[in-house]
Amino acid sequence: MEISELGIPGVFTLAPRRFEDDRGYFVETYTKNKFDALLEGLEFVQDNESYSRDRHTVRGLHYQSPPHAQDKLVRVVRGRIFDVVVDVRKASPTYGQWVGKELSDANGLQLLAPKGFLHGFMTLEPDTIVAYKVTAFYHGPSDGGVYWASPELGVDWPVGEGEATLSDKDARAGRFAEFTSPF
Repeated sequence: MEISELGIPGVFTLAPRRFEDDRGYFVETYTKNKFDALLEGLEFVQDNESYSRDRHTVRGLHYQSPPHAQDKLVRVVRGRIFDVVVDVRKASPTYGQWVGKELSDANGLQLLAPKGFLHGFMTLEPDTIVAYKVTAFYHGPSDGGVYWASPELGVDWPVGEGEATLSDKDARAGRFAEFTSPF
């Protein structure tokens, strides 16, 4: 497995090894002992999956406040996404900075979005399925979000506000300028 840091400490892509032949491929997307050694023993407790029918669907930017904060290990089962994390750790020298990476079923990359980061993605193909493992259970009162296209963040999304599909919750999320980080 190859691990690459994405420019902000703690944010990585992981490329599990694929075994391919004329039938297709086999890949271990998660193996506890290998991941423990690579990711300092993160313990994943829940698996989530989302399906997005339309291209340019945005999910995020989301977080869960401590003590229910989550590390997320994100991968694409079908389709392609532009995956984004934003550092919101108050004491971090990279506070407010973002990194993004294309994840797809074809490239097999996974992204680790650590606690203390906003996370979101935009689908680049219709009928996209995203799966992710998390290190804390969902806790509704700790659930929060920041508007995905907050101009202060300067995220270079593939399309702008008028072309994206959002949930009502994500469309109503507050701008980053008004956000007070719980991290």
